[in-house]
Amino acid sequence: MSSKIIIVEDDPNILEALKYNLGKEGYDTITAIDGVQALELARTNKPDLIVLDIMLPKMSGFEVCRILRKEMAIPIIMLTARDDEIDKVTGLDLGADDYMTKPFSMRELMARIRAMLRRVEIQTVIPETPLSFGDLEVDTLHHMITRAGNTLNLSPKEFDLLVFLTSNKGLVFTRDQLLEKVWGYDYSGDTRTVDVHIRWLREKIEANSEEPKHLITIRGVGYKFEG
Repeated sequence: MSSKIIIVEDDPNILEALKYNLGKEGYDTITAIDGVQALELARTNKPDLIVLDIMLPKMSGFEVCRILRKEMAIPIIMLTARDDEIDKVTGLDLGADDYMTKPFSMRELMARIRAMLRRVEIQTVIPETPLSFGDLEVDTLHHMITRAGNTLNLSPKEFDLLVFLTSNKGLVFTRDQLLEKVWGYDYSGDTRTVDVHIRWLREKIEANSEEPKHLITIRGVGYKFEG
């Protein structure tokens, strides 16, 4: 069964190009040209992934991402027309799993989509024993993270990152290694992606995100997880 992808883009040329290339890859596509329509389609169609432009009529991609992340844990790739760091960081802060700056390489976008969907598929078919670290439990079988018995609402990439680090407890990974291992492709973009996801994970799993006990920064190197 092919994956279902919603494309949210108000530029008709980019929209058609995305629809054409995703169709060639064998994906079922649904298109939206504004933020309100995107929300309606996501809620009724339950897609496997969303490609979401930031600058949209009626409701911005930022707002769409913020609302969707509260309602469903589907991968979101954001498209921005500007190379401003603030746009990228804002999108990641709101729960986006990845971003690309226009004009972008269609081949690279297809590779990122394949990698993201592949990781989601792997998570659903490989059962593992839950890992416990104090009041934190990582249950990949049920795709669930709990802290003190409360289920945490993580984005797909936050979940992937935490599972990878907890499965390799005590080992130090550079940002580039984490991008390759967790994001699933040879990522040549801004390593701030990792920093933002680590920060958001700390706010969810640490008792005090300013003094983390689990997600430890190794200055000048990268990150590690301590039980």
